[in-house]
Amino acid sequence: MFEYSFSIWNWLILAVILTPFVFGFSLIGLQKRILIQHPSSGIIKNGYVGWSWTYLIFGWFVPVFRGEIAIGIFHLVLTFFTLGFFQLIMSFLYNKQYMIRMLTQGWVLADTYENNTLGMQKLSIR
Repeated sequence: MFEYSFSIWNWLILAVILTPFVFGFSLIGLQKRILIQHPSSGIIKNGYVGWSWTYLIFGWFVPVFRGEIAIGIFHLVLTFFTLGFFQLIMSFLYNKQYMIRMLTQGWVLADTYENNTLGMQKLSIR
């Protein structure tokens, strides 16, 4: 029979892999969906606050799928030149930056009172 036991190196690698998840959950909180609406057109989209585990895993694809093609390409270039370190850092920043861009373009929070309050708190809106 083949028997395998975890060495100190296996535990160290596992700790390094799980560190962003632990810091993301504890410092910023889980990713939370908040509906946003464009007042003049009535279009409703999903907005997000909190730590972006999707950005950590999928990286520059996230802005592309959310319709921000130029930002996605910019993130791809930065991820390439930093050997992936940019992707790790942006997982802590991307959701807030995305929501601020949407709100400054005229979108408004359009979810329940509790979710809107959470969004305002996470985005530092008074």
